[in-house]
Amino acid sequence: MKIVILDGYTENPGDLSWSGFESLGELTVYDRTAKEDVLERIKDAEAVIVNKTPLDREVFEKCSKIKYVGVLATGYNVVDVKAAREHGIPVCNIPTYGTTAVAQMVFALLLEVCHHVAEHSDAVKRGEWSNNSDWCFWKYPLMELAGKTMGIVGFGRIGQAVGRLAAAFGMEVLAYDAFESEEGKKIARYVALDELLAQSDVISLHCPLFPETQGMINAESIAKMKDGVILINTSRGPLINEEDLAKALREKKVYAAACDVVSTEPILPDNPLLGCYNSILTPHIAWAPKESRQRLMDIAVSNMKAFMDGKPVNVVN
Repeated sequence: MKIVILDGYTENPGDLSWSGFESLGELTVYDRTAKEDVLERIKDAEAVIVNKTPLDREVFEKCSKIKYVGVLATGYNVVDVKAAREHGIPVCNIPTYGTTAVAQMVFALLLEVCHHVAEHSDAVKRGEWSNNSDWCFWKYPLMELAGKTMGIVGFGRIGQAVGRLAAAFGMEVLAYDAFESEEGKKIARYVALDELLAQSDVISLHCPLFPETQGMINAESIAKMKDGVILINTSRGPLINEEDLAKALREKKVYAAACDVVSTEPILPDNPLLGCYNSILTPHIAWAPKESRQRLMDIAVSNMKAFMDGKPVNVVN
């Protein structure tokens, strides 16, 4: 098969190998592909692999040789899956590769809020400790997690992994999800969303982006939260109305927000969260440890092998 990867750089900036795909056919890898170059680059492709490069209806109407689309991510909204289905093309995603990595990132963000490790290290290197009158100092209030309540919105694989870590820190864990599971009940107490908002000291978002969840964190839902709540988002940026959150941060209704995702990525220079001193923003890296990307690569190759064997898996359309 002729295989074209349109935007391989974020998955593999050079520390992994494309050999799995090379074993399946004639492989061409592009680090990035502009929208105007998509059709030319895949006009002869039988398999197209993408991460964030859009494949719209025009692609499937004009590139008649395509038989398979693989997405190097869990989310697949970059592909017009309806058009692909109409042309008999399966679209396969990677559903479970990043659970451990994302859960770890949640606590990297949360612990930064609690201790401001980077800022204190920078202060020491600036000489502030050497010139300090006392034997220690701190530039921000420091916070202990034990005894506090973690509310997790969306309690699937990642949410449950976050819940286990929260319990290990001595936190009470509340969960909200449309579907309650027996495994989830071992980790957390399921509650209504309003109860979770009202009782949680820390709220972590792990729900998918649907029309009904878009903007679910807004002025109305923030008003239901505890004063001084900490909000963490490693899921999808549009879950949050960023203007409303920025206002709550400025007014200190929300003590801190730590977001690995924002509404438009890369982040726009006028994003209101950029102007909030009590926000932490990272460039969508929760998924990106090398171990996690290797799992993604392995599953992507397995997905394509399964398709070639006539038994496609992880088909989203």
